[in-house]
Amino acid sequence: MAVATSITRSPKVCIMGAGMSGLLMGIRLKEAGIDSFTILEKAASLGGTWRENTYPGLSCDVPSHYYSYSFDLNPQWSRTFSGGAEILEYFKGVAEKYNLSPHIKFNKKVKNAKFLNEQWHLETEDGETDVADILVSACGILHTPKIPDIAGIDSFNGALFHTSQWDHNVELKGQRIGVIGTGSSGIQTIAPLSNVASQLYQFQRTAQWIMPLPNPGYSRIHQQILQRLPLLNRLYHHGFRIGFELLSGGAIKKDGWQRKLVNRACLYNLNSVKDPALREKLRPNYQALCKRLVMSNEYYPAIQKENVALVTDPIDCITAEGVRLKTGELIELDVIVLATGFYPGVDKQLPHMEGVNGMTIEEAWSNGVDSYRSLALPRFPNFFMLLGPYCPIGNFSVISVAETQTDYIMKFIAEYMKGSFKAMSPKVEITNQLNDQLKAAARTTVWTSGCQSWYLDRNGDPISWPWSGRQFRQHLKELRLEEFDFAPATSTETEEPSKRSAVGL
Repeated sequence: MAVATSITRSPKVCIMGAGMSGLLMGIRLKEAGIDSFTILEKAASLGGTWRENTYPGLSCDVPSHYYSYSFDLNPQWSRTFSGGAEILEYFKGVAEKYNLSPHIKFNKKVKNAKFLNEQWHLETEDGETDVADILVSACGILHTPKIPDIAGIDSFNGALFHTSQWDHNVELKGQRIGVIGTGSSGIQTIAPLSNVASQLYQFQRTAQWIMPLPNPGYSRIHQQILQRLPLLNRLYHHGFRIGFELLSGGAIKKDGWQRKLVNRACLYNLNSVKDPALREKLRPNYQALCKRLVMSNEYYPAIQKENVALVTDPIDCITAEGVRLKTGELIELDVIVLATGFYPGVDKQLPHMEGVNGMTIEEAWSNGVDSYRSLALPRFPNFFMLLGPYCPIGNFSVISVAETQTDYIMKFIAEYMKGSFKAMSPKVEITNQLNDQLKAAARTTVWTSGCQSWYLDRNGDPISWPWSGRQFRQHLKELRLEEFDFAPATSTETEEPSKRSAVGL
């Protein structure tokens, strides 16, 4: 949604990351008539997580018609839950449609960001420097691979790689393959790998609740109807959003009909495993939704195949020949796949940052990661995080979340363009009050019911939005200037820095 402004000056905006949220921020700026922005992308192409992940079986666990920009819906989705390659093509097409390429600099990973003289001074890893009035992190939350600390991991003689670094040059047909991990990527890879491996082993540390996920394809007639009737396409989008938010948001907060429905569906799926011993190995010892819910219709049939084995004994080490268990057994392998996920949270993705008076991002988060309304930080003026701490990430569409956040950021930019201020950051006391309310509510959710997950911070507190999607949109509906410390714009751009007001003190 473009924000109308009475322009007195145009800000220079820098966006870190050319994935889903970075492209969205660029589009919002162009809609507002702002062309003075740059997107710094660490890789050689756009796409974020959908560029990084190319493993067999990759798909989105949010319906395609919901996992889309609301202003650029795609009537041509091939399935209810699309594969990664199709989603990447969608984002590439959107970037081309909105002519974002001239604004993107590839192979530019930001190394340092320092707030000085009411601007952000940036340095990339290759030594390039830039200055921005407003800095936006669109680095994502799950893209830094988590490599397990297993003894001997470098000694394996075969091919070994993380799911997000899939080596497509490795021949898989007829090979003995081991998959370490049972998160979403670990679950999704099993079915396709079971079709080519001579023997497939999955090493499980923690069992997962798996929601059945029918994934029918859309017919050509269906696609043509949505193409000709854009209103119907919008109804599809909003219908999926309402249904997803009603089910997921309601199940997280209270033990009502939504949670009971999810539990019954997961149990129904688990009971499709015929072997009682295998079924018990696959049964989690925590509630469904305590972790991010994994969804699949293909996993349980695949794990029951004769050439597939579930290994629940702990791993002792990796040797040249394969994986040795704590029991002493050696499982010989040709290929090892690390389906061990990512280091979660925006704090793992940000560069070295210094805000007011040299405060670093590490110092700001020394007692735990937090944020103001999921997207800003005290003492870090004119800085925003898309998909930051306390945003809704529990089985919601992150596109919908990012749209809400970018609308808010554009309100901030509109005030900047009017000359209301030069730099502004949220007040410490307001941020603490809001986060205390969030933490209190989050402690009553299913996330604290007895499991370890990336929803929890180092103190065991959930750092995800504990209420509904509608409440999140209401949370960011207005820009509340009274909740910020800010410096009024000076009458001249050439005034000496020492005479300007300090921010966030």
